[in-house]
Amino acid sequence: MDIIQIDNLHKIFADKERGNFTAIERLNLRVRAGEFLAIVGPSGCGKSTLLQMIAGLDTITGGTIGFNSPGAAISSPTCGIVFQEYALFPWKTVQANIEFGPKMRKVSKEKRREIAEKYIELTGLNGFESHYPHELSGGMKQRVAIARALANEPEILLMDEPFTAVDAQLRENLQQEILSIWERTKKTIIFVTHQIDEAIFLSDRLLVMSARPGKIREIIDNTLPHPRNQEIRTSPEFQKIERIVRKLM
Repeated sequence: MDIIQIDNLHKIFADKERGNFTAIERLNLRVRAGEFLAIVGPSGCGKSTLLQMIAGLDTITGGTIGFNSPGAAISSPTCGIVFQEYALFPWKTVQANIEFGPKMRKVSKEKRREIAEKYIELTGLNGFESHYPHELSGGMKQRVAIARALANEPEILLMDEPFTAVDAQLRENLQQEILSIWERTKKTIIFVTHQIDEAIFLSDRLLVMSARPGKIREIIDNTLPHPRNQEIRTSPEFQKIERIVRKLM
């Protein structure tokens, strides 16, 4: 089942000095429920803009974005979003940061603690419940941001280059963790990245966008088997997909 339907979408930004410019042009896309879709493309091609329009954080110039899921109204889909920046409340503990969304939804204290404990376990934050953001490493802050997004029980998780600010080793660890979370929860994930190898490692399907104005150049079905570990990067199948994507870009 398709959970998101995007038809003839375009986005134009107004610039008083340089004039209007088109960020996304006539984009059509279907996102399947429960899939992991990665989006790659050159800088400025509209990847993040597309994600923000799906989340309802940016306006649409033309076309439509529709949703089809049991728990989401068309005008108000249940989306969670994780940005490059951690955007945590520095005065709140790990537990309180994760409970914030449920608290705003008037979930009972007992229930939101239960929800927080579930995602603390899922993201490997056990033992850090009472720590504040300044006491955590960059990778752990990003785990808190992911747990906080998941605590809102979104049907769709949108991730905008969430691992950019961490070193290469930690990035691989976080990739493995988010893939494990997806395999366990089967949430729909749309993941924007500049890193081709990251997109291949994580995705079911890989959407390659063109330079501005952003259009879909190709959608590639990723048939790499699950479960995946870092060794799969050296496989002939992985390297074949990487060559195809690099050629497209």
